Amino acid sequence: MPPQREWFDTDYYKVLGVSPEATEKEITRAYRKLAKRYHPDANPGSEDKFKEISAAYDVLGDPERRKEYDEVRRLGPLGGFGSGMGGANGGGFNFRIDDLGDLFGGIFNRGGRARTAGAPGTGPFDGPRRGQDVEAELHLSFTEAVEGVITSVNVVTGAPCHTCAGSGSTPGSMPITCPRCGGTGTLNDNQGLFSLAKPCPDCRGRGMKVTDPCPTCGGSGVERRQRQVKVRIPAGVEDGQRIRVKGKGEAGANGGPSGDLYVVVHVAHHPLFGRSGANLTLRVPITFPEAALGADIKVPSLSGPVTVRIPPGTASGKRLRVRGRGVATGAKTGDLIVTVEVEVPSSLEDDQRQAVEALGRTLGAEETVRAHLWTTQ
Repeated sequence: MPPQREWFDTDYYKVLGVSPEATEKEITRAYRKLAKRYHPDANPGSEDKFKEISAAYDVLGDPERRKEYDEVRRLGPLGGFGSGMGGANGGGFNFRIDDLGDLFGGIFNRGGRARTAGAPGTGPFDGPRRGQDVEAELHLSFTEAVEGVITSVNVVTGAPCHTCAGSGSTPGSMPITCPRCGGTGTLNDNQGLFSLAKPCPDCRGRGMKVTDPCPTCGGSGVERRQRQVKVRIPAGVEDGQRIRVKGKGEAGANGGPSGDLYVVVHVAHHPLFGRSGANLTLRVPITFPEAALGADIKVPSLSGPVTVRIPPGTASGKRLRVRGRGVATGAKTGDLIVTVEVEVPSSLEDDQRQAVEALGRTLGAEETVRAHLWTTQ
């Protein structure tokens, strides 16, 4: 992706609220927090803020793009031009705004945009452009997220107009060379020392002008269409995670590459299990005799029942670990964390009450509790 002009104006680190030295995990954590807060579904009217946050993460969340962004910000908009910018009279500067893209394209070993000066439709702003990134949401069940799934998401993107085949003109007519810029796509704006080339407003930098717009697309050559994109969701995906599908975003312009599709995953709750990273969590009730005497009990797991040993004297709230029965994420598999809760009967039969009272006298429960209270004063 060639450096964008907005990189000079926008501090993406400030947008995400992280420092320039932040790690990838810190950047991802900050993005997820902000995306959840400003998502249009949860906070109507925050579409612009959500797009700003997504744009920042698109750059900083990709190590290669982040490296380019940091270099561009370090050099500044005029960095690298040096003294070779003198005009024909030896005293001025003359360069095009889009030359910044060519300059930094050279810095990062990317080829400049091919163009032929003065030729219709080949103005400097009409070269190959990367398509916009697209975001879609996907709702998964708890089991689908744990096991992984291949599914499809609906995406609305631009596609060549079916009526004009992307020309923008009514069938039977053709665009003409823009009379204002002569087909170059640019206009010079003299500002004293600087002479800047800006996109021609009549043809929007294309060099060609549509005089008889297509009734379907209004002259843009593009219409919005819904399409289905097949997505492979890896096993162990977490709620709020963002999956990148390369090249499945908006189509590029003038032969440029397509953008990417980012799928934001939402995972439903499970009636029994919770999740903490790669570990599954489960709360299991046990009786007082099981807690006092110990027992082997069967508990559910995603792969079938498993036996858990309750040690004698287990207190309510104790956590027991069953290794390897959690979530498999790549080469790592988490554990099943079982939290036991000792159930206390709400009512007792007469013989049960007598048995408990006898047990209490045997254990000296009242004296033990009182002694403990006094010693902690």
